[in-house]
Amino acid sequence: QVQLVESGGGLVQAGGSLRLSCAASGRTFSSYAMGWFRQAPGKEREFVAAISWSGGNTYYAGSVKGRFTISRDNAKITVYLQMNSLKPEDTAVYYCAAARTMSSNRAAYNYWGQGTQVTVSS
Repeated sequence: QVQLVESGGGLVQAGGSLRLSCAASGRTFSSYAMGWFRQAPGKEREFVAAISWSGGNTYYAGSVKGRFTISRDNAKITVYLQMNSLKPEDTAVYYCAAARTMSSNRAAYNYWGQGTQVTVSS
């Protein structure tokens, strides 16, 4: 079992930055790949970024590549999403999730956090 709690969301102006954190519980955290997804009102939950269990591999959605960076600290059992050059279209609830293998497919993820709201004003 892995429990996930996101934090770091908030209101920011376009062009600004935020760093999301996802704190995990459970001894097996370091064996899981981690992902970030987001869901805007009226839209389906979409993939944002993923990182392998070791942190050696990462993968991004095209809409955030070059602006967002996913990282993890297995000693702190935490995964991060650094978001720069934010745009109003990045407004959504952001979720972290854990999977056995790195994937952009949300069906691959077994554990989910409750989400944190990110609002980008124009």
